[in-house]
Amino acid sequence: MKRFYTAVAAVPEDGAWKITLDARPVRTPKRALLSLPTAALAAAVAEEWDAQGDEILPATMPMTGLANAAIDHVQPDPQAFAASLAAYGESDLVCYRADTPADLAARQAEAWDPFVSFARSRYDAALRVTDGIAHIAQEPAAVQRLGAALQGMDAWKLAAMQPLVTIAGSLVIALALAERETDAEAAFAAGHLDELYQAEKWGDDAEATAARAARRAAFDAADRFLSLLDTTSAGTTSRG
Repeated sequence: MKRFYTAVAAVPEDGAWKITLDARPVRTPKRALLSLPTAALAAAVAEEWDAQGDEILPATMPMTGLANAAIDHVQPDPQAFAASLAAYGESDLVCYRADTPADLAARQAEAWDPFVSFARSRYDAALRVTDGIAHIAQEPAAVQRLGAALQGMDAWKLAAMQPLVTIAGSLVIALALAERETDAEAAFAAGHLDELYQAEKWGDDAEATAARAARRAAFDAADRFLSLLDTTSAGTTSRG
C-alpha cells in the first residue's frame, strides 16, 4: 500500500489512545478501532506509522502487528487463546535434557534449572525433568498452575506471550521473562541453547543465521510490547 497520509497522532480517548492518520482513526485488519491501553504503546505504534516511507511495510511495524493481533484474535476469546499457549507447559523445553555429550547436558542444566526452580517457587508448579525426547507426563496440577498464570493476563499481554512462548518453545521461559525474572537475551539464548550449541560445534550457515536473527527480532519486539504495557504515563503524541 502506498503511503496516503501526512500527519500521525496518538490521541487519548475514553481512557485509551487511538492512532489517527490525518485525523482519521486507524483500524485493524478486521476493521476494529485500533485503541491502545497505554500512552507508551500508542506512541510506539504512532512512531511506526510515521516512519513509513512511500510504501507502508507491515513487516517493519511489529508493535502495530501485535496490537492488531490482541484486538482481532485474542480479545474475542482470551481464555481459549490462553489455553492454547498453556498446552506448551505439558512438554516444556526445559524439561527435556540430553544425557550426552556431557558438555551439552551441563549447559542445559546450568541454563534451564533456574527456570524449573522459578516455576516451582513462583507458581508451585513442580515440573518433571527427563533425559531424552520421549514424552514425560507432568502432574496435572503443575500444568494447571502454569496455565492459570496465562488466564490471569489480558488480551494485550497474551498477544505478546504468543511469540515469546512459541519462539522459545517454552511456557516457563516466557513466563519468567514476563515476570522480569530474566531478560530477553538470556531467555532467547535458553530457548535456542541446543541450536546455538550445534552452531558452535559444527558451524552455522547463512540461512540458519538469518532465520535465527528474524526469530530474535520478533522475540525482542514481543518483549518490548510487554514493557510498553507496563507503562501508565499519559499523553498525546503528534507527528507530521
